[in-house]
Amino acid sequence: MSAEREGGRRAARRQAVILLYQHDVTGLGTEELERNAEREGAPVDPFTRALVEGVAADTASLDRLITEAAEGWTAERLAPLERNILRVAIHELLDWPEIPAAVSIDEAVELAKRYCQPEAPALVNGILGRIAAEHAGVSP
Repeated sequence: MSAEREGGRRAARRQAVILLYQHDVTGLGTEELERNAEREGAPVDPFTRALVEGVAADTASLDRLITEAAEGWTAERLAPLERNILRVAIHELLDWPEIPAAVSIDEAVELAKRYCQPEAPALVNGILGRIAAEHAGVSP
């Protein structure tokens, strides 16, 4: 995979997390949020759209996995940004087998380092590590 493509995927993941965060916080539909992003000069990448649609279609299952792996926390108790970073990464882990699990986990941890509280990267890494270890065909 080229550096340009990886940079593109990194930006697409960030955009997916932001759109899903906005959806969580505002309740606006993801299609409306995508149109808003495009009007603001941030066209939605096809990988972004695939991530957003995948998470939106399976949010309840993703949240259940987060809650099972979070040890004493529920997905609902997590901050919306951390919750959506986890949702995107778990969707990748389970539904995008061509992306190495280590890449999905690392990208999620980097997003948490950049945008969340100082303890968030360790939380994200721990939850994703548990999920990757527990699901067949997924290795960190």
